[in-house]
Amino acid sequence: MINRLSKRGTLWLLLLVLAAAGFAFVQFAERPESGKALSALNEPAPGTLEPPAPTVDAPKPLSKHIVEYHISVQLDAQQKTLTGAESLTWKNPGAEPVSELYFHLYPNAFQSKKSTFNRESGGKLRQDEMKEGSFGHMSIESIATESGIDLAHSMQYVQPDDGNKQDQTLMKIRLPQPVPPGGETTVKFRFSVKLPVVFARMGYSGDFVMAGQWFPKIAVYEPKGTRGRAEEGWNLHQYHGNSEFYADFGMYNVRIEVPTNYTVAATGFPIKPASDDGTKKTYQFYADDVHDFAWAASPNFLYYEEPFSAPNVPGAKIKLYLDPAHKSLKDRYLYAAKRALTKYGEWFGEYPYSTLSIVIPPKGANGAGGMEYPTLVTGWEASDKTDSFELERVIVHEIGHQYWYGMVASNEFEEAWLDEGFTSYAEDLIMASEFGVKPNYPLESSYVTNPEPLKQSSWLYGGHGRYADNVYTRGKLVLAGIEAKIGQKQMLRVMKTYFDRWKFKHPTTSDFQAVLESVTKTSWAEYFDQFVYGGGMTDYAIEHIQTRKVKQDDKSVYENAVLIKKYGGHYTDVPIRFHFTDGSEVDKTWDGRDPQVLYTITSEAPIEWAAIDPQQTMILETRRINNFMQVSVDSKWRVRWNIGVVKLIETLLGGVAW
Repeated sequence: MINRLSKRGTLWLLLLVLAAAGFAFVQFAERPESGKALSALNEPAPGTLEPPAPTVDAPKPLSKHIVEYHISVQLDAQQKTLTGAESLTWKNPGAEPVSELYFHLYPNAFQSKKSTFNRESGGKLRQDEMKEGSFGHMSIESIATESGIDLAHSMQYVQPDDGNKQDQTLMKIRLPQPVPPGGETTVKFRFSVKLPVVFARMGYSGDFVMAGQWFPKIAVYEPKGTRGRAEEGWNLHQYHGNSEFYADFGMYNVRIEVPTNYTVAATGFPIKPASDDGTKKTYQFYADDVHDFAWAASPNFLYYEEPFSAPNVPGAKIKLYLDPAHKSLKDRYLYAAKRALTKYGEWFGEYPYSTLSIVIPPKGANGAGGMEYPTLVTGWEASDKTDSFELERVIVHEIGHQYWYGMVASNEFEEAWLDEGFTSYAEDLIMASEFGVKPNYPLESSYVTNPEPLKQSSWLYGGHGRYADNVYTRGKLVLAGIEAKIGQKQMLRVMKTYFDRWKFKHPTTSDFQAVLESVTKTSWAEYFDQFVYGGGMTDYAIEHIQTRKVKQDDKSVYENAVLIKKYGGHYTDVPIRFHFTDGSEVDKTWDGRDPQVLYTITSEAPIEWAAIDPQQTMILETRRINNFMQVSVDSKWRVRWNIGVVKLIETLLGGVAW
């Protein structure tokens, strides 16, 4: 297969070739709308950051660059700490001067049981628990302007969501001079991080390290009109038990120092081979058009690399950092990655990056598993449970995030379904088309017992279970419900149009609705009001059946009355089937709008049973147990049977992984 490279991919490959050949290396990064490129750090001393200087022209960014990070970090593998220096340049995207900057200090979620994250989560995320006494935190050693003005005295922790003074995951600083509209400011940090035992996306397990959300990260300043905002300002939220992330696009230049026997996987690509002085190894990574940077390190990684290209994947290196326990499963991981990249590229659009790194944590480190970062994903821990397609499913899911979390980049604090729901829907498409594993929508919809609005801040859901039921499951069911109405071909056109129109732009739910209505030429207001902005599911029930024998035209016939009620949202064209004891059937379609409908059917044989949606086409029907009623079942036993089936469904869904 011909390895076709984009202009950006060609440049990156050229840089790697030059580095390998020993040329003096510069790296490129374009400041927002400046037309000037920036040089990289040229082997600075550990912890030293130098301001960038103009070099040659770089490719036009795919995104609007708001941030530029230069970070140098050292891992102390014995003490389980990170020591770092960071230079951040931030551009004011608004129309007003900005005097204060806000930063997320995510590691402080783990510094005590009193943080907002731990209060809300109880120290649990998915099936993982924070180890007793294993706290982590971030310390800001110094913070100053580019000219050296000390800003430490202006540091202040803020808690805009819950007022919890014990929470230190969001920090404010005041600048000596406001940043004018379109202007820039550079802030320099020295910081350290104490890693917890791996939990909730970061930490250590033995000698394995996962550094996710590990550096001081500036919040998003939204101009007027962004995501429907009436006035410009900062989008400010603490780190919550359910919430993930939201950040601006830009470039990252990151230097990582680890013990000599360690291998590092990271966002972006290495700009030259790692240097090794016999005691420590130093990597330098570069990433452009991304909104985060994560890395993992271990002395035990088995490293595999394969070049890959496909339509809309114009040349990428798939890098697999495998735990030795899964050495024999290498081909399964790579196959899943290739199929996911191929189909997502075909369905949604181009994967524009030159790398995709896959990290498999060791057994016992599942707190780092099943997570997405720009150009880097993690699978589940390297357990011995590999006889199902869950190994492939998590890789497919996390690669799907490269589109909805990575490039479309929705605000996961406030509208998590635009990432998790979309990714879960896309995951199901891949698993069905490439692995023959079709989703069981009737079973999954039955699990959504507490539906809530999808356009809702993540911490407002009643616990992680209800968050997952809504954001992941109900979110994808809403999309599958749209597909059921318009067909998969048109649905894929909607998804592709949405991606093309909103990649790198941070859209909101109303933007997706507008794309849907534009493509289908149909109003979806009622559907969105019920099932997206409202917490709706459909729930139609056969309430009562009565049959009696009557005389009609000198012969005996049966007059059957079936009462059907609506308890949930509205679904157009509700299919209903009436089955009689002689084997005959009558199908009806109800518009489903009124609170109830009474069907009276005259037949030669008495009715035996009635069923709503016998082909299970109503994706959002949540209580299918009341869709069916059989005349011959005594009501006392019918109630007991219903309860038993509900318990069975709950048992079947107990092993679903989110």
